[in-house]
Amino acid sequence: MNITVIGAGAMGSLFGALLAEAGETVTLLDIRRDHVDAVNANGLSIEKAGTRRIVRVQATTDPVRIGPVDLSIVFVKSTHTAVAAETAARLSGKTGLVLTLQNGMENADTLAETLAPSHVIAGTTSHGATFLGPGAIRHAGSGDTVIGPWAAAGMTGADRVAEVFRRADITTRVVADVRSVLWAKLFINVGINAITALTGINNGQLLDLKRTRQLSREAVEEAMAVAGAQGIAIDQDPVEKVFQVATATSPNRSSMGQDVDNRRLTEIAAINGFIVRMAEAAGVPVPVNRTLAALVETLQAHY
Repeated sequence: MNITVIGAGAMGSLFGALLAEAGETVTLLDIRRDHVDAVNANGLSIEKAGTRRIVRVQATTDPVRIGPVDLSIVFVKSTHTAVAAETAARLSGKTGLVLTLQNGMENADTLAETLAPSHVIAGTTSHGATFLGPGAIRHAGSGDTVIGPWAAAGMTGADRVAEVFRRADITTRVVADVRSVLWAKLFINVGINAITALTGINNGQLLDLKRTRQLSREAVEEAMAVAGAQGIAIDQDPVEKVFQVATATSPNRSSMGQDVDNRRLTEIAAINGFIVRMAEAAGVPVPVNRTLAALVETLQAHY
């Protein structure tokens, strides 16, 4: 399959490399010239569990240099999804598929405004990655990837993508109701990202103090109340899942934490900010999420 990864940060580079190692034709598309040049010159360096390997994969900053593709995987920050949708539309033509594995909500909706909804696939992944510098990432953790069609007519496309991912040893399952899956991932992001970004702690340190665990719990419970008002089915215990993920990814900095560390715009509007907007429409009080969102927005406004 001919694949382009739009947004070759830590996660985009990781997925691109795994697919390239499996024999797929992959091009990483990113705005950072230093990263693209390093990948083209020396390959992509991937550190994992104390070992390092080099993966040869093409990279470019110019979408015009990429021919028609069968699949575009979108990994840009949510603030750039609309621009990525335009790029994906040019590359995919009338038949190509577009998959979003981005954090936050409303990314698939944004893609479907530009692309045929039946060609849009959404999902989440439990893989973790850290950007170490131009041409180098750390594969910080592995886990399941769950995808599904944004429109019912897209199930065949989702199955095709899952087959390609499995050949690359990316454990993937396909679900019909991907929206509930996105909400489940949102609960995790709500419970971890803003708190770690504001405090400078790693994911596992969120569990060190009772007051921090309680803050996370309250943020997630507010999000659950909003989901309930939206008629979203909630499986298992989202708070316990947040704590499990924090434990499993203990040494990691959340993606929002990495953004703050590098003085980049965060995805706060698509995570806690999304909860605030949905809560206003539903008349549900969300003081913790409102405060977390306001603090992160204030922090990034004063970099």
